[in-house]
Amino acid sequence: MALDNSRDKPLPLGRVIGLTRDWVGRLGEVWVDAQVVEIKRRSAPTQFLTFRDRVADMSVSVTVSAMVLDAAGPLPEGSRVTARVKPRVWDRNTSLTFECLEIQVAGEGRLLAQLEQLKRKLQAEGLFDPVRKRRLPVVPRMIGLVTGKDSDAERDVVTNVARRWPAARIRTRHALVQGPNSAESVMLALGALDEDPEVDVIVIARGGGSLEDLLSFSDEGLVRAVAAASTPVVSAIGHERDSPILDLVADVRASTPTDAAKRIVPDHAVEAAAVAEATRRLLRAVEVRITEAQRQLDQLRGRPVMVDPTSAFAAHYDRLSLLRHKLDAAVDRRIRDEESLLRSAVSSIRALSPKRTLERGYAVLVDDDHGSVSSVADTGPGARIHAYLADGQLDLDVIATQGDQK
Repeated sequence: MALDNSRDKPLPLGRVIGLTRDWVGRLGEVWVDAQVVEIKRRSAPTQFLTFRDRVADMSVSVTVSAMVLDAAGPLPEGSRVTARVKPRVWDRNTSLTFECLEIQVAGEGRLLAQLEQLKRKLQAEGLFDPVRKRRLPVVPRMIGLVTGKDSDAERDVVTNVARRWPAARIRTRHALVQGPNSAESVMLALGALDEDPEVDVIVIARGGGSLEDLLSFSDEGLVRAVAAASTPVVSAIGHERDSPILDLVADVRASTPTDAAKRIVPDHAVEAAAVAEATRRLLRAVEVRITEAQRQLDQLRGRPVMVDPTSAFAAHYDRLSLLRHKLDAAVDRRIRDEESLLRSAVSSIRALSPKRTLERGYAVLVDDDHGSVSSVADTGPGARIHAYLADGQLDLDVIATQGDQK
């Protein structure tokens, strides 16, 4: 609608802004296809986005409630979205903004959002916990390989395993690695190898591809099958930048099929060199130990006690002789002292002996009853007494008794 205005009859700016606001308002709600290039989250209920046209170099500010934004699920910057918006012109600064009433992730972004939701679900169940990861065997007896038939991934794994460890054995189960039935096909191959008692490790390998090509390796059923497997599983899907959910639940993630071969078997040349080096160091250690033991033995053999074992007894012999001499002298001295004491005792005994008294002219008197007669009162006239002398006995008759004149 044309406005009646001229240089001589200009319209007030506020009226023009109001008319513009009304014109934009009559556009109503509209669905747009755009790309989210910036997300500004705040604690307030209203959030701010920046939409950009996917072809033309145009962008616009968008306001959205936190509830609508959260309902869209994970929304990383760069996602393609389909949004229901309502344009609006603000009176104060005449800026054109859009109010987003509904937003959905579209195209690859939608797939990413769905995968992100599945990741969060499986992570909450603990399927990605590091404690669940199992260690790979150092040298597996049998390697199970799940891959596409005649694929580059199969050739990379087989060739590099044979190059690194020629004695390695590989048991391959071919499966579909792309398409609607690929996840089920991989699960069947995985189950067959997991039940094989000879298989020590399983490698699931596929070459690179788009997000849609690798989508089957983020299938929830396949992820749970890998988590439930009793055999360690190595994920070797795509290239370094590819990261299906299988990488998170597998025991080991290999960036490429070639990297998987490096992780499951050691390098024969490196291990042989390590064994040779360890052998050399062991022999050197044994030689050093023997040399040290020989040196200690030579030192022991060179000691005087080992050269002449009896030399240590010479000083003891001299001391023993001296002690024997002292002992003999002490015994002799003790014997002489005891002999002297004995002679003195004998002399004293002999001096007090009744026999010695008798030899000096004294006699011992007894009556007929052999009672001692030591006083005149012990006998009387007419009694017979006996006198014991030094050289014999006298039988005497008492004629008279005479007491002490005192």
